[in-house]
Amino acid sequence: MAMAWIFTAMIVISVVFGMVNGTMDAVSAAALSGANDAITLTISLLGVLCLWSGVLEVMDQSGLSNKLAAIFRPLLRKIFPDASADPVTLSAISANISANLLGIGNAATPLGIQAARRMARGCNGTASDSLCRFIVLNTASIQLIPATVAGVRAACGAAEPFDILPAVWFSSVLSVAAGLLAARIFQFLWRDRA
Repeated sequence: MAMAWIFTAMIVISVVFGMVNGTMDAVSAAALSGANDAITLTISLLGVLCLWSGVLEVMDQSGLSNKLAAIFRPLLRKIFPDASADPVTLSAISANISANLLGIGNAATPLGIQAARRMARGCNGTASDSLCRFIVLNTASIQLIPATVAGVRAACGAAEPFDILPAVWFSSVLSVAAGLLAARIFQFLWRDRA
């Protein structure tokens, strides 16, 4: 809801400045050009998103996602000890992390919401430490294949959309490590205050 107000304010301010400066024609042309560019980008991203969503579905149907989840399970049990008692929650967390590894944020979101809802049961309105760590891990997400970003780069004319892989790997590992460390520090600080 707040974003709607922010975007509305930006549009109103642009129109007012366009009228004050006498550049209303340029504001109108920029609005139409921006809308056209947004539609073009969205349509070009549909192919990439469909491809990787299909890959994720094939992984799920072939049982590869279950094998990937089994690989993650020992690590996830250490990171999320509360959630490891529920196999459905642990499976949703594993699937979410798998989708994030492939850079498919749109496929990871429903899985993340499912896992967060299951983890929030019994918390009485206060997020548990495991739920906070999951939100941090989901937000920072390590990406092996940044499919969406590569799709945007390809749509914008990049000659090699995947040449950003080393930077993506480094920054995502660094952000996940920093996020989990911060969550751990705040966990201990919060317990001291409680």
